[in-house]
Amino acid sequence: MSSEATQPFQRIVQDYSEEIRQGRLVAGTKLPGIRELSEEYGVATGTVQRALAELRNEGLIYSHQGRGSFVSDSSGSDDQDPTTLAIKALESQVAELRARLDKLEQGGDE
Repeated sequence: MSSEATQPFQRIVQDYSEEIRQGRLVAGTKLPGIRELSEEYGVATGTVQRALAELRNEGLIYSHQGRGSFVSDSSGSDDQDPTTLAIKALESQVAELRARLDKLEQGGDE
């Protein structure tokens, strides 16, 4: 088999899938940034983005705009499809925004 058989993005997916499934990366662990992964693997940022999208589709990670990508809670993730995981990530974001809004409203009353 030639070295071209594995696409560069697949190498990243395989590496991180293995790290997560073997428990070396636990739920909530922040993954390196796109630029950092790009440099580490010697690939373009688009390649890293494709790999992260694949890991999200597999339910292994979730991403927060502006904050990065994180390892998903693997307990029971086998029976959760990407849509369910996306909804959970959105619920988390809404809860975080609600807490920030409550804090702002409390500070405005003082």
